Order: sequence, then structure tokens, then C-alpha cells
Amino acid sequence: MTGATGATGVTGATGTTGAGPARRGRGRPSRRETAAAPATRDRILEAAREEFSERGYEKTSVRGIAKAAGVDSALVHHYFGTKEQVFEAAIEVAFAPALNAPDAVAEGPRDAVGERLTRFVLGIWENPATRAPLLAIVRSAVNNETAAAVFRRLVAAQLLRRISGQLGLPDAELRAELAAAQLVGVAMLRYVIKVEPLASADLEQLVARVAPVVQGHLTNP
Repeated sequence: MTGATGATGVTGATGTTGAGPARRGRGRPSRRETAAAPATRDRILEAAREEFSERGYEKTSVRGIAKAAGVDSALVHHYFGTKEQVFEAAIEVAFAPALNAPDAVAEGPRDAVGERLTRFVLGIWENPATRAPLLAIVRSAVNNETAAAVFRRLVAAQLLRRISGQLGLPDAELRAELAAAQLVGVAMLRYVIKVEPLASADLEQLVARVAPVVQGHLTNP
């Protein structure tokens, strides 16, 4: 009698009869957590961008991103994998507005391509909503080689190759890279390092001075 009662108690405690809750494996997100996608995934990406912006790549951890997003770190790994993969996913979203730059090259007369591209790129940096995530990308890429490698892959595959493909000229890739270097240099000094008087110069004045140089890189013989 006592043995039967003890057996029943053990069965109920372990949940083998189905009465107890199912246990999930260690390190795996719960069904409730995974069911919250894609809102949870977006929250993780937003937290990652903020963490990388404030702390840089080296000082940011998956655990810190999870804490900022209000989720378990296992969920971050579930959606993205390693910290490098989280960084790549975060900057790809943040970099998305810049990926329309090839359209600025393609649309309109060839002799005004430098102005269109210059105005487009600087316009992204002028907008506070798009400037903040770009700052996070640049700061991380400058200070860490892993972050820089991720950034190079993104820029090379999704931006520079597309721009060079629009030119149809010899040395198109080099032309696109030189134009990008010109614009990135201006952006770094104006928005990141904030060197004066460049940092306070009127945008139209910058476009007027920089655009001809970009035009030369892209189209001059």
C-alpha cells in the first residue's frame, strides 16, 4: 500500500503521466519565446545596434544584448548565432538606406552622377535617424578587425559591386571604391571626428565642392 502510494507520488512529480509541465532542454528558448517572433527578433536587433554603438564591438557581449532586449541569451543565439553574426544582422538593417545608392548612380544623366551620389550619401548622414546606426557601424569597424571584416563584406557585396556594375567603364570597381573613399572620408571628418569648419559647413556648400571630385572618380578617363 505504501509502495503503491510512493510510486504514484513519484509518477506525479516526474510528470510521466502527463500531469506535469514538459521540461525544455538547457539553453533552448521556450515555445512562448520563439512564438513572439518577429517582434522579439526586431527587439534583439535594436538592442544590438544600441549596444554596439555605445560599447563598440569588443566590449559588447551576447549576454549584454540579451539583457538590453529583455530576453534570455539563448534566444539571441537561437536567432542569430555568434556575436559576429548578430553584428552582421544588426548592421545590415542599419545600413539598408545606403544600399539604395546604386539607384542614385543609375537614374539620371551620366554627367551629374557625382552630385547625385554625393547628395544621397551625405543626406543619409544628415538624417539623425539614419546617422545613429551608421555611427555604431563605423566605430565598431574602426576599432575591431572582426567588425571591419563584416563591414567590408557588406559594403563590397551589396554596394560597391552594384555601383561599379552601373558604370560600364574600365576599372569600374576601383572607380567605385575611390568615390566611396572620398565620401566616407568626408563623413568621418564631419560626423564622427567633427573637425571644424567641415563639421559646421553648409550641406549645399559641401555638395558643390565634393561632387566634382566624386564625378571625376566615377567617369573621367
